Amino acid sequence: QLQASGGGLVQAGGSLRLSCAASGRNFGAYVMGWFRQAPGKEREFVAAIRWSTGTTYSADSIKGRFIISRENTNRTVYLQLNNLKPEDTAVYYCAAGSVRFADRRREYDWWGQGTQVTVSS
Repeated sequence: QLQASGGGLVQAGGSLRLSCAASGRNFGAYVMGWFRQAPGKEREFVAAIRWSTGTTYSADSIKGRFIISRENTNRTVYLQLNNLKPEDTAVYYCAAGSVRFADRRREYDWWGQGTQVTVSS
């Protein structure tokens, strides 16, 4: 089970930290990803991290602003959102899977419920 949290309303230029808590399964061999879906748009890849090695992957649109990390002790993956823009407004989902290509949505097997991020201008 994946539980996403940390979303909210923030002004442009602000920051948020999203959390994805993993439970009920050993996700240590998997890739943990963050995706987002804005109204009327398809769900898109944001960032991912390979739990075993810490290797990270990021979409070009968020590089330099969002940082993904993991905490082994509490089995949580974080997504630090910095310098937020109105176009970052979306529901953010965390996911897990034994993926080959971290940016491919269909390769993820488990999904959290999503957390809303709203950025005002």
